[in-house]
Amino acid sequence: MHQSAPFLLLISAPSGAGKTTVSQGLLNACPGIGRIITCTSRAPRPGEVDGVDYHFFSRADFEQRIAAGQFLEHANVYGDWKGILKASVRAHWATGRDALLSVDVQGAETIRRVVAADPSLAGRLVTVFITPGSRAELEARLRGRDADAPEAIARRLDTAEAEVSRWAEFDHLLVSRSREEDLDRLRSIYEAERCRSARQEFRWETPGSASGPLA
Repeated sequence: MHQSAPFLLLISAPSGAGKTTVSQGLLNACPGIGRIITCTSRAPRPGEVDGVDYHFFSRADFEQRIAAGQFLEHANVYGDWKGILKASVRAHWATGRDALLSVDVQGAETIRRVVAADPSLAGRLVTVFITPGSRAELEARLRGRDADAPEAIARRLDTAEAEVSRWAEFDHLLVSRSREEDLDRLRSIYEAERCRSARQEFRWETPGSASGPLA
């Protein structure tokens, strides 16, 4: 008999480093892990579906959940609340699946603190920080997206400097190369964590005799 306890994989990176792309690649490649859906207090936009794009709560409901300590992490973003419910993580685990989150460095710090204080979550968080190898490389990626004004790119780069300085707070560091290489290495991290002995329940099955734990 063999079972592996599911865990929460948290991926963080500076803006433009590719965490969204590599996270989606992992979800596509590994059916045993699922994306955690973010909660928000804003109204749905055209085409958005509750429980698919976001969990939509009223402001009052959201703030009641904050007071009850239901969130792993939450923040007020441009006047609206956004957050991740602990229950969403546990719901994945209840089906035997691992859970995936993609958050910024500040959010990762909050989640580490909350997980450590919650006995039902402690020991089941794995964190990965992704970053290009230099400021120049990140700048080239941001400019290549052609999505931000020069002033916005400068602000993102300054923010990235502070975020990258905290890479050692994470369990794993992935220095970004190509999309394919990043995904291959992230999959290797994920599979290695699934095989970690501390997560395993394993009994050696012997025909004709009672099974017992493998020493």
